[in-house]
Amino acid sequence: MSTRVLVLYYSRYGATARMANEIMRGVSAVPGVEGVLRTVPPVGPVTEDRAPADPPDGPPYAEVDDLAQCDGLLLGSPTRFGNMAAALKHFLDQTGALWINGGLAGKPAAAFTSTASMHGGQESTLLSMMLPLLHQGMLIMGIPYSEPDLNRTRTGGTPYGASHLTGGDDTRDLSEEEARLCYALGKRVAETAAQLKRGQPT
Repeated sequence: MSTRVLVLYYSRYGATARMANEIMRGVSAVPGVEGVLRTVPPVGPVTEDRAPADPPDGPPYAEVDDLAQCDGLLLGSPTRFGNMAAALKHFLDQTGALWINGGLAGKPAAAFTSTASMHGGQESTLLSMMLPLLHQGMLIMGIPYSEPDLNRTRTGGTPYGASHLTGGDDTRDLSEEEARLCYALGKRVAETAAQLKRGQPT
């Protein structure tokens, strides 16, 4: 049975989606691991409005069952005043049954984010995404300083998770360091998930 790693994100302008694709490359590099890419619909001022069942392009919208079936999770969001975006929070607020049943307990998880400015809340946004994962009993993973790019980067990249500096007009591509750190984080979570599923020490 393959190990299933879910890369779940919200992206308004595409920067966080680009990170998710690099993370998926890292996940897919691990033998025996199946990477699953999902997004969440936007939320608006009228919460009764429902988005279409499928987005017009890109990966499908996530369902809570996608979380229940995963062996590892990478969670991504742009920053909103130093916090995760409402769309992702809204989705996570629907996971109470998983919490009650311990469905995510003991599984590895990590976070990634993008911001328009250098000090726009990357680390606090990553930490905000970790809070519900801690309540779910997940094993939080970051990026160790054994990754040389953590010391080389002049844009994004933190020990709390992968990050990307998009610039004010959201046109800046991932730097080489940012892309490698995304890849490394995806691979690290995937390797850990596979080891845990096989019952091997990490």
